[in-house]
Amino acid sequence: MPLSDLKINPGKVVGRAQDSHRPTLVTSHGRGIAVVQGLDDFERTAEELSLLKAVVQGLIDVCEGHTLSLDEAKISLGIN
Repeated sequence: MPLSDLKINPGKVVGRAQDSHRPTLVTSHGRGIAVVQGLDDFERTAEELSLLKAVVQGLIDVCEGHTLSLDEAKISLGIN
């Protein structure tokens, strides 16, 4: 979507992004410069990315041998 469309009718651009649940690429001179995305979709994406990063870090830890037994984990978490 051209930047001029965003300048002329920002409500329409934001509404389209919210309704479609897809980010809208804003362009200037044919090149992408920004993305408009509904807040709920942005927050969901951020949560999913955070979870994915935690899973990857967990897999790295396991591959590197950084593990605890169940009893050690319970003690570390204060769960008995």
